Amino acid sequence: MTTERLSGADSADEQSLSSSEERGKPRVKIRYCTQCHCLLCAAWPAQELLSTFAGDLGEVALEPATGGVFEVRAGGKTLWSRAVEGRFPEAKELKQRVRDIVAPERDLGHSDR
Repeated sequence: MTTERLSGADSADEQSLSSSEERGKPRVKIRYCTQCHCLLCAAWPAQELLSTFAGDLGEVALEPATGGVFEVRAGGKTLWSRAVEGRFPEAKELKQRVRDIVAPERDLGHSDR
């Protein structure tokens, strides 16, 4: 890959992020380890977040990584880190943390109990 192509990819990512922010809807990024075959560990929470926060999120992005990483970021903050927590998040925990960033006034019903 040439430097030109890399720059173009970075530029497109920045444009996408700016577009989400312009609409006033935050971006959630889930970094997952491809060495651990954690795509489903990332795709399932992405689906849960998109279902729960359909009108509140601009996008949920999956970012392949290595080294056992599993991180969820939104609003410039790390909401979950497997390295810190020592495990993968439960849906309830992740929804609460995302809610606190994207829609703090929102009631999650059974996920808040």
